[in-house]
Amino acid sequence: MQNRPKVVKAAILVEQNKPLIIDEIELPSKLFPGQILVKMLTSGICGSQLGEISGVKGIDSYLPHLMGHEGCGIVIDIGEGISNIKIGDKVILHWRKGDGIECKPPIYSWKGKVLNAGWVTTFNSHAIVSENRCTKVNMNVDNDLAALFGCAITTGFGVVENNAKLKMGESVVVFGAGGVGLNIIQACNLHSAYPIIAVDIFDERLEIARKFGATHTINTKKKNFIEELEKLSLYKKLDIFIDNTGNTKIIEMGYDSINSFGRIILVGVPRKGNNINIFSLPLHFGKTITGSHGGESYPSRDIPRFLNIFNQNIALFKDLITKRIRLEEINYGIELMKQGKTAGRILIDFK
Repeated sequence: MQNRPKVVKAAILVEQNKPLIIDEIELPSKLFPGQILVKMLTSGICGSQLGEISGVKGIDSYLPHLMGHEGCGIVIDIGEGISNIKIGDKVILHWRKGDGIECKPPIYSWKGKVLNAGWVTTFNSHAIVSENRCTKVNMNVDNDLAALFGCAITTGFGVVENNAKLKMGESVVVFGAGGVGLNIIQACNLHSAYPIIAVDIFDERLEIARKFGATHTINTKKKNFIEELEKLSLYKKLDIFIDNTGNTKIIEMGYDSINSFGRIILVGVPRKGNNINIFSLPLHFGKTITGSHGGESYPSRDIPRFLNIFNQNIALFKDLITKRIRLEEINYGIELMKQGKTAGRILIDFK
């Protein structure tokens, strides 16, 4: 056990649609079997957390609770039964299950009361994480890159490989070019899709999307999406439409844009109660809609495989990170994301 603290700093969601509260919380005196205590180095902020704060999936019955699901850190303590990880290891923290034990969620204390947390959180300087939410990596792996493997990269690549099942030369639209969207675009490029059309309402995101492999870009604040597809002779002919927005009107538009054997992949989650309205007959003859759950990635298998691509400089990641903040600035970072003032991922630096 290395310098195990009793009190650590964390960002806490106390009330939906309100800023997170930055405060000190108490760690339990002992870890349960299968639990790992990690000193955080870096964490990304994902659009999923914005959805948690705004209540996209409905009323949050676990408030107050900790947040965050992609990060990198150093293991400083382990509970009983751990077989894959030891004290001193560098690990990637991810929300998708990998190898190892699924333990009880940790029990933190805040102001003398129980503070809820799931099997992984990363908006805290030290995190108690289930073994199956950690993947060991070499110490020389870049901390920023490691954090992005917690969600942005594995989800983006998994969407293309596992959900879209992209084939060489197929046409793709990626609607929403944020952190996950940019990795979807990059994975499409690595799989030799053409054309790869990035769509967003912010020029900064579209500019980065071209670096990651987009062959065409459309800013829907300036141009009509359907008209632009018609210019490319692609309306109703697209092979794949990937939506990262959760906007039901965009999903419906995507459904109408793909060909009779086209695939629409839903990565973004519509707000509870917002339903899509489609003519379902084409689903009986080859058209498909698939909901993605983190790209169906399996971190213990996929992280080493994807990491090899980045180690060979075949894939990019530096341009994904467009802002770095301290934990105390997290509400500022969240506001930047809401306003679209940052193009890629915002990273929390705990060092």
